[in-house]
Amino acid sequence: MDLATIIGFILALVGIILGLVLEGGSVMELTQPTAFMIVMGGTIGATMISFPMGLFLEALKGLKDVIMPSSLDPDKIIEDLVQYSTKARKEGIISLEADVKQIKDPFLKKALMMAVDGADPKELRHTLESQLERIEEHGLTIPKVWESAGGYAPTIGIIGAVMGLIQVMKHLENIEEVGHGIAVAFVATIYGVGFANIGFIPFAGKMTLLHKKNMVIKEMILDGVLLVIEGVNPMIMRDKLSGFFVEKMHKPAEEKK
Repeated sequence: MDLATIIGFILALVGIILGLVLEGGSVMELTQPTAFMIVMGGTIGATMISFPMGLFLEALKGLKDVIMPSSLDPDKIIEDLVQYSTKARKEGIISLEADVKQIKDPFLKKALMMAVDGADPKELRHTLESQLERIEEHGLTIPKVWESAGGYAPTIGIIGAVMGLIQVMKHLENIEEVGHGIAVAFVATIYGVGFANIGFIPFAGKMTLLHKKNMVIKEMILDGVLLVIEGVNPMIMRDKLSGFFVEKMHKPAEEKK
């Protein structure tokens, strides 16, 4: 479970609500079913128009990973690869055939199976790098669904506010009702901006980060399997793979500095 996501979301809500209360407002002022319906319905509809249904459904399923990330454990992967290398050096790479059947990660399983089948290292790298490119492109498309939702939500919120103001204008003879109606109308804008900035856009950012981490692990797996084929010393292999993961994960930050 990703505590940063849960704690961050709660802190954002508490900060907004507490600020409202300190200003003399009430939480009930923000509970407007009509505004919620307009903003959520309009945002989801606009997002569905922008993307194929299959991709939209994948984005919905991806919300689970934001709260409970299913990313691979790089340390465990490295230890597994070291064990495979040790066994292959002692008994030959064909001895890993039984181990391949126990592997759950599809990419690692395919890479090691190709190695056991005697694939040429260059062909193995080319094949798996092509697969990585497709995985990366598809994985980066899913966060764009939520980025788009984050762009649509504030605008839909403005539409909801304008619709509320139109209804208010019909009752200008009652100045008290006009004031109340204007306040209610702007709740839709709050919903739109709120959903975008503490929901959709942060979700997209977290999905992108998790996808990047998984891609780095897959690149590490590819290099690790090639090292198994080469028969590299397991200790040297562990050092190379550990350094590879750390370097790749921190490279953008270093370049920025």
